[in-house]
Amino acid sequence: MRADYPGAARWVDSRSFDIVSVQHEYGIWGGPDGAYVLDFIDGLKTPIVTTLHTVLQHPSPSQRSILSELVRASAATVVMSNSAAELLTRSYGTDPAHVEIVPHGVPYLPFVPSDTVKPQLGLKGRKVILSFGLLGPGKGYEAAIAAMPAVVRADPTAIYVIVGATHPEMIRREGESYRQKLVNLASQSGVANHVRFVGRYVDSTELGMWLTAADIFVTPYPNLEQIVSGTLAYAMGAGKAIVSTPYAYANERLADGRGHLVAAGSVDALADGLIELALNSELRAEHGRKAYAHSRGMLWPEVGASYRKIFARVAGLSAKTEHVGVPIAALAVASA
Repeated sequence: MRADYPGAARWVDSRSFDIVSVQHEYGIWGGPDGAYVLDFIDGLKTPIVTTLHTVLQHPSPSQRSILSELVRASAATVVMSNSAAELLTRSYGTDPAHVEIVPHGVPYLPFVPSDTVKPQLGLKGRKVILSFGLLGPGKGYEAAIAAMPAVVRADPTAIYVIVGATHPEMIRREGESYRQKLVNLASQSGVANHVRFVGRYVDSTELGMWLTAADIFVTPYPNLEQIVSGTLAYAMGAGKAIVSTPYAYANERLADGRGHLVAAGSVDALADGLIELALNSELRAEHGRKAYAHSRGMLWPEVGASYRKIFARVAGLSAKTEHVGVPIAALAVASA
């Protein structure tokens, strides 16, 4: 209920927190466009550090107003890419000095050959193409499945694995009809034996196995404004060769030979990119090495250290106390 949001702010202020870390995505806060986040921050006296998971290039007036008010109320604003920082300053008028760039975090995964893990997942002898995340429209899975007939003709061992449960909102509205649509598409395209769905949540250990077993990771997103992708970040952290449409985050992270970008909206271009990497082990290895090296600055301890510096500065702690390990009491809030 809307009235709960100011109440949550009063509860926070009654405790000994130095910082409130607000995670912002329009869909996770209550009200139209998540407007109730403003009811939470308006009543809050504890300093706010906001992490923006979405910065829209073409927001509605409501979305623009909410984001602008949230940024103004925050002592610091964190984004996860240079493109997001540039957009925030250029289109929303945010002072660049107010914006911090901290990359999306990734776990440590060993850089090992994919064939060492495939037998444990029933994939021995297969060329594994992987996507993962909550299943739902807008991620381009249809295009990837439509590309598979051409990929299979070039490499009959190829298999496309999609790991992840259906988005809870989709389950609530329509059950598993979207997943069934993808299953039907694979069957109609003649690649039912070359597309596998792991339709459930997987823990971090199992996800690490799927990532390690993959030869190619694909993010065929049609929305070219997307400024962050946790799945792409994780694939880089696993040292995977990546094929992606050129959305904003992929353009930035996969530059300088760290991945393979293909035209959005073209099944043929996506198929060509997948085939090129499937048939060229040296190119896969080169992309994977570069992605892995680049992602070392994205490991969770590095990300945590960056946040600690931001929190310490906002909380008014000196650099000296920051380095001797004085704890900062921070509350992370994703929704109230």
